[in-house]
Amino acid sequence: MTVHEELARVEGLPVAALRMALMLLIAVVIAVAMKIVGVLLITSLLIIPAAAAQRHARSPEQMALGASVLGVIAVCVGLSLSWFKDTPAGPSIVVSAAALFLLSFVLPRRAV
Repeated sequence: MTVHEELARVEGLPVAALRMALMLLIAVVIAVAMKIVGVLLITSLLIIPAAAAQRHARSPEQMALGASVLGVIAVCVGLSLSWFKDTPAGPSIVVSAAALFLLSFVLPRRAV
């Protein structure tokens, strides 16, 4: 539905209801996550991996997968950095995500 709305409509899916449910679910997850881990971390993990993946993806599916992988890598690297350097976890994750974003500019861009 998020990739091809017309196809979902033709297949008989209730697109409006599914869109509303998806938006509500996303809003609840973001609101709860902001309370648990903080605004800076959630905002950066929503934006930075997607921006880095966009430069190299050819389709929305590739971008979503790439952003997910980059987000997991940023969290793992940030938590490792936090553990070994005794720094706060949130900012360490944001710095590692930003480093991956900058690395995406160094790597050659895929032809679309």
